[in-house]
Amino acid sequence: MEKLFYTISEAAEILGESVSLVRFWSNSFPKEIKPHRNGKGNRLFTAEDLEALKQIHYLVKEKGMTLDGAGKYLAAERKSVDRTVRALDSLKAIREQLLKVRSSL
Repeated sequence: MEKLFYTISEAAEILGESVSLVRFWSNSFPKEIKPHRNGKGNRLFTAEDLEALKQIHYLVKEKGMTLDGAGKYLAAERKSVDRTVRALDSLKAIREQLLKVRSSL
């Protein structure tokens, strides 16, 4: 069962990045990422926010785009980026399963 909200540290762990970078991206992309705040003021990310963070991560870290370029590209080509990120996530999950099978042999 999927969680409703993820803390910023959980989001950073999912992305493999630092908490400060996730915080910076959430401030840099207010249209795409709208974290909720709890009573203490901590950011809580939804599954949609995580998908947006994954898309930004793909464009900035893997494609080498600037933040401005990534924002413009997301505005124009969001569906194609979403498909690419989902395909990469699926391939990574399959690889992890195959490595588990290999280690159990």
